[in-house]
Amino acid sequence: QVQLVESGGGLVQPGGSLRLSCATSGFTLAYYAIRWFRQVPGKEREGVSCISASDHRTYADSVKGRSTISRDNAQNMVYLQMNSLKFEDTAVYYCARATTCDRDPNYWGQGTQVTVSS
Repeated sequence: QVQLVESGGGLVQPGGSLRLSCATSGFTLAYYAIRWFRQVPGKEREGVSCISASDHRTYADSVKGRSTISRDNAQNMVYLQMNSLKFEDTAVYYCARATTCDRDPNYWGQGTQVTVSS
């Protein structure tokens, strides 16, 4: 069955970095886009980044210039490198599978918590 499992979250100081990982299984990663979202309780879910099957990458303005999304199809992994972290980056981060970056995902991971705090 299709599975996506996030890891790499944690507690980091402002200005620090984290690399989030999304381990995928049950499908051929090379055929799909993977989107990263984040959500804070009481707020709407925000799309953060996406990498298409053809390696086209998009970023939300809130993380552009500070984040890099990448994929390793052979290892069935997708990564989100986040640098210069800010307090407002605190959220639960989810990876999700979509047909293309402009489509709603149909499979989601369970999320990983990122907390930026001094």
